[in-house]
Amino acid sequence: MNVIGGGLAGLSAAVALAEAGVRVRLFEKRPYLGGRATSYLLPDGSHVDNCQHVTLGCCTNLADFYRRVGSADRIRYYDHLYFADARGRRYSIGSFLFAPPFHMALSFLRFTALSWSDKAGIGRAMLAIARSGGHPPGVEGNSMLDWLHRMGQTAPAIERFWRVVLVSALDEELARTDARYGIDVFWKAFLANREGFRVGIPAVPLAELYDGCRMAIEKRGGEVRFRATLRGFRMDGQRVRSLVFDESAEIAGDAFVFAVPQSALLELLGPTLAESDPAFAGLHHLHDSPITGIHFWFDRPVMKEPFLTLLDHTVQWIFNKTLLYAEAPQNNSAAGASKNDGGQYLQLVVSASYDLVNRSRQEITDLALREVREVLPAARDAKLVKSTVIKEIAATFSPEPGSDQWRPGPRCGIENLFLAGDWTRTGWPATMEGAVRSGYIAAEAVLAAAGTPRSFLQPDLPAEGFSARWARNGTGRA
Repeated sequence: MNVIGGGLAGLSAAVALAEAGVRVRLFEKRPYLGGRATSYLLPDGSHVDNCQHVTLGCCTNLADFYRRVGSADRIRYYDHLYFADARGRRYSIGSFLFAPPFHMALSFLRFTALSWSDKAGIGRAMLAIARSGGHPPGVEGNSMLDWLHRMGQTAPAIERFWRVVLVSALDEELARTDARYGIDVFWKAFLANREGFRVGIPAVPLAELYDGCRMAIEKRGGEVRFRATLRGFRMDGQRVRSLVFDESAEIAGDAFVFAVPQSALLELLGPTLAESDPAFAGLHHLHDSPITGIHFWFDRPVMKEPFLTLLDHTVQWIFNKTLLYAEAPQNNSAAGASKNDGGQYLQLVVSASYDLVNRSRQEITDLALREVREVLPAARDAKLVKSTVIKEIAATFSPEPGSDQWRPGPRCGIENLFLAGDWTRTGWPATMEGAVRSGYIAAEAVLAAAGTPRSFLQPDLPAEGFSARWARNGTGRA
């Protein structure tokens, strides 16, 4: 069994298949695992994530994957969301003992960044989602922004609430996001189950989350090959016969999981094959969205919170990496992730960063530094020791209205070729959860085709309280 791609989709497929007794060979073109959700070393020895990734309590398959590879204790969960506005004022939202969907209502009412009129409109829209079991009518074909306008949302509510959550979660602007994806985020993360919104942040550099993946594959007789760049494959009728790597090295196999970005898959397939198979024909309609990560090292501590979500700024999140790494259990290189002793390392994130793609790294640094000093007064007198900017131009696929119709399942017209990737039909948008779900779905398809079916996919968190009642009573679909 050959798996091409060492990102989360390929890793989850490979680990699941190895656990099922399949001898797996995993090929990754980079010298490390994790794909777009990994970290690497700067020349001075500092660890940097290519972009900060977070999980939520509703990401059940990602949590399952972390457990399988021994990384569950490297994720630290938080029960409150912390916000800051342009004046540096702080706000938070958390959960109380009320039954869902009202468990966050009290802290939301205290969220003074919004007016009572803003919150009343948000409450009506959230209740419409909850009372329909996450499936309000009239959503199909609409953008999230269209749906919010139809629900009578005020401009501040859209900008300071809906956009703040969804652009970060989906890596796309509201006008370019399918309303179904946006509604799904709020149903699964904030309304259905009180655990759904808990924010999980890696307390180690991302690459350390995958230490157990290689071991899980190799201890069952498999292997992981790095710096293995796939150049093509040879066919035998309707089956893949072998993979062709650099220097014409050829690897044969019985089955193949391609867990690469959709654009890379199209290049490997070539125009004739890509256009002849319905599973591939729609991939041209899937577009990419960018994410930009900015890394700052200050000469002194400037931030106390573990993370902040910014209102009214270009920068959407600030993560206090020094604090996060210091709290890591059994952290290996995390303690040395910042070589700036006595200082503080912050990572900033801008999702759907179209406006930053063509800006120079110095321009991005200057903009981000101004915003950090607006919300963190201690940073105004601190010295910026060093910084770096990482642009992921094709970070995720864009969840545009109607994009689901172009997402293929794990099977295609080639008998022994299986597909995995957050861009496949997972029921989720382009998230780490979606990537792991795709890997599990592909692994299930491989085993079913071999006549040895097995299940890996984990169910969503169950709806609770009134949300469960509404989801069951016929107004929504559970």
